[in-house]
Amino acid sequence: MIELETRRLGDHEILHAFPAGKGEQPLPVVVFYHGFTSSKLVYSYFSVALAQAGFRVVMPDAPDHGARFTGNEQARLGQFWHILHASLTEFAGLRAALYQAGLVADDRLAVAGASMGGMTALGIMTHHPEVKSVACLMGSGYFTSLSQTLFPPQESTGIEALLADWEVTRALPHLADRPLLLWHGEADDVVPAAETFRLQQALQREGLDGNLTCLWEAGVRHRITPTALEATVAFFRQHL
Repeated sequence: MIELETRRLGDHEILHAFPAGKGEQPLPVVVFYHGFTSSKLVYSYFSVALAQAGFRVVMPDAPDHGARFTGNEQARLGQFWHILHASLTEFAGLRAALYQAGLVADDRLAVAGASMGGMTALGIMTHHPEVKSVACLMGSGYFTSLSQTLFPPQESTGIEALLADWEVTRALPHLADRPLLLWHGEADDVVPAAETFRLQQALQREGLDGNLTCLWEAGVRHRITPTALEATVAFFRQHL
C-alpha cells in the first residue's frame, strides 16, 4: 500500500508519494522531474511505482507547468531553456526543505526525470555531489548545442551561457563517480537518441563508464515505455 498527496515543500507544491504510514519517517528519496508542457500529475505513475518499491518520491512542477502554469501556452513554448535553467537552480531549495523536514534517510537522495526532466536530472548531477544516483530518460546533457535545434531561443538572452555551466561537457567526472542510468528510445523524434549515445561514448572514451547503465529500445519514439519504468525502479532498488 502507498499514499499520495499534494503538499507544499519549500517554495512550491509537490506531489508526494510514500509507503503507507511512512509519510513523516526518513526514507530514501527520489526527486523526479517531468517533461516539457506536462506536469507532476501526468508523470505520477513514476511516483506510484517508486513508492511501491519503498521510496519516498517528490515530484515538483517545473516553472510555468502544472500548478504553476500561467495559462499562456504560446509564451511557454518560447521559454524551454529558461524553464530548464530555473528548475536546475531551484533544486538546492527543494533539497534543503527535504532535509529540514527530516524526510531523507541516511543521505539517500536520488534524482530522475524524463525528457526535459531528464535534462534537469543530468544538470543537477553536475553540481550536486550529495545526490547518490541519477536516472535520465530520453534526455540530454548537451544543452548549448541542443538549444540550436530544440526550441531555440527567440532572441539573444544569454541563456546559453547560463546553461553551459550546468551541462555535461566539462563535468564528466561528476557523472562518473555515482550510478547513472541513461534510457532512450532509438527512434526518438524529439530529443535524438544520438544525445544519449554521445554521452555514453564520451564516458567510455575517458574510461569513466564504470557506474553507467545505458539502455536502448528499438523503434520507440519520444515516450516512456513500461520497460523504461521498470528499469528505473530496478535501478534505484540497486543503487539507492
